[in-house]
Amino acid sequence: MVTRGMAAELPGSRQPPQRAGFVELLFDVVLVFALTRLSDRLFTELNWRGFYSALVLTLAVWWLWYRMAWTANRYDPTRPMIQVMVLVTMFAALLLAAALPEAFQDRAAVFATVYVAVEVLRHLWLVLFAGDGYARLVSVRILFWAGVSAVPWIVGIFTDQDTRMVLWSVAILIDYAGGLLDFPTPGLGRAGLRGQPIAEEHLTDRYRQVLIIAFGETILTSGIQFSPYGFERERTAALLVAFVTTVLLWQIYYYRAGEMLPAAIASARSPAYVGDLGAYAHLVMVVGVAVTGVGDKLIIAHPFDGNQVAWTVTILGGPALFLVGRATLDYAAFSRVSWSRPIGIAVLAILAPATVALPPLLVAVAAALVVAGIAVSNAISWRLFPRRMTPPPGLPPAG
Repeated sequence: MVTRGMAAELPGSRQPPQRAGFVELLFDVVLVFALTRLSDRLFTELNWRGFYSALVLTLAVWWLWYRMAWTANRYDPTRPMIQVMVLVTMFAALLLAAALPEAFQDRAAVFATVYVAVEVLRHLWLVLFAGDGYARLVSVRILFWAGVSAVPWIVGIFTDQDTRMVLWSVAILIDYAGGLLDFPTPGLGRAGLRGQPIAEEHLTDRYRQVLIIAFGETILTSGIQFSPYGFERERTAALLVAFVTTVLLWQIYYYRAGEMLPAAIASARSPAYVGDLGAYAHLVMVVGVAVTGVGDKLIIAHPFDGNQVAWTVTILGGPALFLVGRATLDYAAFSRVSWSRPIGIAVLAILAPATVALPPLLVAVAAALVVAGIAVSNAISWRLFPRRMTPPPGLPPAG
């Protein structure tokens, strides 16, 4: 193993990754398609069942991307065998994205089979062909958990939609529980990934890239939704509000924890713990941005139509979810959370019942004002009270 900030040296490695490779960035292009499909699915099924089913599918797509990002962090992504694995996973993700709109209906077999196949075969590939004995045993542990979660994924194919929803929720919980618990495996114990060095620049590059993709997908879908209306005044105003909200969310992300996360990981007593915490923070922010994108489509399509409760929840809930993720990122970098995050979340929650009778565009304006207040508070507080980077100590490495 090499020192902190470097990936594990494996046979055939030329150099450890410090920046995301081109093949990894190409993989992220598929994520744009997946996020667009998820956004379309939620837009057409805007109810509690639609929200929950979209969440389950988002967690599945994220897990695929997240494990690939961490695998490329542990191995040299310029190695041909790793690039082949990334490309095969990319094609599998493309199939999953194409199946997303009907994943709980007619395309259930495609979605579950492809997901299980890529999870099992990817780690089997690493067991057979990559790394030393220790690295192979890590992959064996992850493969064990992929096999356990495969059972409810596959069984769900042969059930009705409601049972499928339950089984796939269990499968997702198994996947994420394995990661959170460090993949404990009978006879082998835990993987010990929490105590391993990581390439922080590479990892945070991947996080930033996926969040930029989420922002880009929001702008893309807003433009597509707007273009057929011929620059009508109210829809142009809706597009402006959507664009400003996206820019403000980006500013809140980047200033400053998003900018300082690599240094926070490098200086942490447990870099992998802080890197993992950053991953889940970005997951919540990506979900928040995706929901915000659905709200943007709503206000462009129905700027002054009669409002619905689901519309208000979507328009205000997207920024609120983003702030939850951003607060988690604050904790990862500084071991504390800026007061503007919980205050903003509380204000958005209070606005929900107060604005439910307003037209969707005015609800979006209210949300944009809250986000703008947080962005201004960010800039002022950093100038008056600059913070010292103090990442949380994390948990001791598991044996």
